[in-house]
Amino acid sequence: MMELADIAVLVETVRQGSLSAAGRRLGLTPMAASRRLAALEAELGVRLVHRTTRSLSLTSEGEAFFPHAEAMLAHAAEGQAALAGGNTAAGLLRITASIPFGRKVVTPMLAGFLASNPDLRVELRLSDAVIDITAQGVDIALRLGELRDNGLIARRLSNDPRGLYAAPDYLAQYGPPATAADLREHQCLALLGTTHWTFEQGGRTLRQPIGGRFTADSVEALHQACLEGLGIARLSLWNVRDDVRSGRLMDVPLSGFALPDHGIWAVLPTRQFVPAKVRLFLDAFSAHLAED
Repeated sequence: MMELADIAVLVETVRQGSLSAAGRRLGLTPMAASRRLAALEAELGVRLVHRTTRSLSLTSEGEAFFPHAEAMLAHAAEGQAALAGGNTAAGLLRITASIPFGRKVVTPMLAGFLASNPDLRVELRLSDAVIDITAQGVDIALRLGELRDNGLIARRLSNDPRGLYAAPDYLAQYGPPATAADLREHQCLALLGTTHWTFEQGGRTLRQPIGGRFTADSVEALHQACLEGLGIARLSLWNVRDDVRSGRLMDVPLSGFALPDHGIWAVLPTRQFVPAKVRLFLDAFSAHLAED
């Protein structure tokens, strides 16, 4: 039977980069740490780590086993916290979010959250691509907009008000559009492959064709292009609030037309076992969004 103490040696060895550093972290001599790692490999019947005097790396079997080893330690830590009756989280929490949302909204709340949960570690993965959270061992995906029906569990955390924005110089040169149809005469800054923007008008949905000389695969690139006066961008309020306050960007309202609010969502791999670290983060993050 695998021992948690042996698993802890493997995890710390990978995190610290050496057996001796892992031993110091766990209060073991290098010899004792080496023996525990060897015991784990013997129990599993595979070699987990390539070890030389100068380097250390996971074998292919080690790479496959390592996420499970981290999960076992995290679950054990959470079990101990539950028995202690504390309202804190422990272990490793993996979160993914888009680059601008992660940088501007998620990261600022993590300092207080980590301070309240000293036994927790957070791994934040920022990407504008939609990743397979189950395959990559992610606990929470924070996503904006319409969600695809992929069998995952989704919880709406907050609204995500969006608008059209442009730099003052652009509006001074071209004038503001008054209706959605006027956008055909403007430079619209959109993600690659986007040919329409969707609006709501009097209870019905309108798909307005748009175009422009600049497209990108990154919301941050579109935001920067908007600041540079290249056109009109469709952006979330959380992303542009400071720019509007400072006058770098201006709101571009369209009479009678509104952008649909698809919300801010937390997507989880399963509802069967929701660890305390996930529940506590979602509660704290929801409160952060409400304050913001």
